[in-house]
Amino acid sequence: MKGVHFLISTLAILAFATFLASAYDPSPLQDFCVAINDTKSPVILNRIAVFVNGKFCKDPKLANANDFFLSGFQIPRSTQNPVGSTVTPASVDQIAGLNTLGISLARIDFGPNGLNPPHTHPRGTEILVVLEGTLYVGFVTSNGDGNRLFTKVLNKGDVFVFPIGLIHFQLNVGHVNAVALAALSSQNPGVITIANAVFGSKPPINPDVLAKAFQVDNKVVNYLQKQFWYNNS
Repeated sequence: MKGVHFLISTLAILAFATFLASAYDPSPLQDFCVAINDTKSPVILNRIAVFVNGKFCKDPKLANANDFFLSGFQIPRSTQNPVGSTVTPASVDQIAGLNTLGISLARIDFGPNGLNPPHTHPRGTEILVVLEGTLYVGFVTSNGDGNRLFTKVLNKGDVFVFPIGLIHFQLNVGHVNAVALAALSSQNPGVITIANAVFGSKPPINPDVLAKAFQVDNKVVNYLQKQFWYNNS
């Protein structure tokens, strides 16, 4: 009987570990699951609203090559904005065929001294390659690791990895335009730009909270909350 209990406990632990291992983008159970992007309402089954963690799938027999295709990614984007950079995503919202495949892409254009501000991707690790220019990049580890800063200056052809969920950034330290390509381990990695989230939230965070957190005067917080926080993606 003890052996049976041990076996059941072991199976339960393995099942839980498997659940944790697939807690982000689970592996597909079919060749593909092309997303239906115009589904805004839940499916109603037996009077119960059913929501999907991701996107609904179209009938595989109706899929075609265009579901897996995106053109114009090589075209430079304007960087005439407050941060001097523009992020062009190629995620499941742009390529429906990425649904359930656990991967996406982003092009990042930088003007001279352009910045992709400190941000996180809550659902994906990022691996970045510099196509043109020189970038100063880095990420900060979590509190438990002492908030250590890892930085590197990247030139054309160099590659750098930003672990999932960690705050990271890229700065063009050259005097000419720069371009980078980033692959992410999620069909929809998400992005949280730190300054925008903290000082540009809607409604605003209570200034007393931010003044205490950043150890500054309320006037500084009020000033920052009144600024226009540009979203470059």
